[in-house]
Amino acid sequence: MLFSLALLPYPSIDPVLIAIGPVVIRWYALAYIAGIFLGYLYMLRLNRSKGPLTLSKRVLDDLMLWAILGIMLGGRLGYVLFYQTGYYVANPEQILAIWRGGMSFHGGLIGVIVAFYMYARRRRMAYLPLMDMVACAAPIGLFFGRLANFINGELYGRATDVSWAMIFPRGGDVPRHPSQLYEAGLEGLVLFVLLAGLAWGAGLRQRAGFLSGVFLAGYGASRAFVEYFREPDEQLGFIIGSATMGQLLCVPMIALGLYLMLRAKKVSA
Repeated sequence: MLFSLALLPYPSIDPVLIAIGPVVIRWYALAYIAGIFLGYLYMLRLNRSKGPLTLSKRVLDDLMLWAILGIMLGGRLGYVLFYQTGYYVANPEQILAIWRGGMSFHGGLIGVIVAFYMYARRRRMAYLPLMDMVACAAPIGLFFGRLANFINGELYGRATDVSWAMIFPRGGDVPRHPSQLYEAGLEGLVLFVLLAGLAWGAGLRQRAGFLSGVFLAGYGASRAFVEYFREPDEQLGFIIGSATMGQLLCVPMIALGLYLMLRAKKVSA
């Protein structure tokens, strides 16, 4: 069904891709799988190029498992702590009910950072060159994740009268910014191309931590910008003045990213 009241029709796509009896496959789950798998393939390609860190395929396979754990646990706990603390304090049994929705990118990022730090330390592996490879692949997952948000009709934008506005099923009879697509473009495509150009063209993989810094600052700036077009979380609203929780969480990201870029030093391959 298309919502004809919108200036640009919203393509109502069933969030469930396949349902066979009790087995249900959702677009959102497929987005996670596609992002992790394609990110893994891209890291394999980066690993074959000349860089300060070369990993075995077995190590890369292990890293994917650690990434999944970091994303899922960190993303869920981040959502609980940053966005719905009161609810989960009153209903702690719901914390692990991931199938009911509720994941935080910033929490997932922290989860991956911690998980890979533990793995690198356990393997006595150079941490920052490893995270530089991960940073180059991360926008792939962000792109598919935001497309899944769009298909689900969630995390929609603020009311607007621009010609490409849409009426989302959960957003009332008001045309809104398709902010999920803005994020897919900036956090996904643009950030991926920028990191690829720096990694392959400028050869900045030799400066350990620089690409990680670009990712953190680039994502933080992109997310903070798009938040001006995205509807604030209903349960939180604006936190300080016109700033949203998403924008506030991006401030330390940008600061850390700039710090990593400024301190990055060239390392030998």
